[in-house]
Amino acid sequence: MPVIKIYTRSFSPELYKLSKMLYPKGVETVRLTDRSADGYFYAMLRDTGCDIAINIDEDAFVTDPEAVMALAMRVYEQGWANAGAPDCGPGCPRSHNPIVTNPFFNILNLNLIRTRYTGPGQIRAFDYHAVKEQMTAAYKQQVQQPLQGDFDIYDFEPYYSFYLWLAHNFKTLYLPARRHKDGLSTILSDGDGHDLCMHSWMARKYRVQAEQTHRIDSLINEAYDLRGTPRPVFSHRDNLGFALEMGFGYIKKAFIRIWRWPGKIRRSLRHRHQRRLLR
Repeated sequence: MPVIKIYTRSFSPELYKLSKMLYPKGVETVRLTDRSADGYFYAMLRDTGCDIAINIDEDAFVTDPEAVMALAMRVYEQGWANAGAPDCGPGCPRSHNPIVTNPFFNILNLNLIRTRYTGPGQIRAFDYHAVKEQMTAAYKQQVQQPLQGDFDIYDFEPYYSFYLWLAHNFKTLYLPARRHKDGLSTILSDGDGHDLCMHSWMARKYRVQAEQTHRIDSLINEAYDLRGTPRPVFSHRDNLGFALEMGFGYIKKAFIRIWRWPGKIRRSLRHRHQRRLLR
């Protein structure tokens, strides 16, 4: 049996606790708070004590834990490297490269990925533009109703290279998603009629913007209702702890972002140059 762990790249301690209480029971959880958007995945790959990683964002709320675990075993047994929803389409409020799966929820077959993975430099050196046509054609053959996103985008997010490299070297299982009635949230399914989780988006607006806080709270309440369990009530002491952790988190995040500015500028310049070449 594979060793399965849940990984989450979390910033809000309150959302993390609310999401974690809906995770499949008995599965070890690894919370990472100080990793970059792509470094998070390299940290998973260094964990050789984990065979299958279930990646869940802090604002993704599991509605069917049994279906999540069944999908994890399906990924392992059928030789998929990654299962997730395309970064565009009717269930996703984005219109980017559909070959990439958005990291709000993924199941990653780390055992399989390690058979070809040598390090982060290998991913960053991957030349997507050279194989874009081949990958686009392969994607359209694999899915029943291919999404017409922007296949030219290859470095919109730091993690894009990781997912594109995965799709080029292994099989990706693209999961169906649909829009929630709130007009923004995503409901992710396993392709066999089971809804896996609901993802709110806009987690950074939680407890910051009233409208988004109300919407996210409504989604959380719905998830707990679907699971038939009461939503936890946090004490004043809990809330003080959340506030202190968030405060330190913002300070740490500011330093990390300043340190990463040169890389973001380089990606932006590459993207603009690529756009000019494609005109």
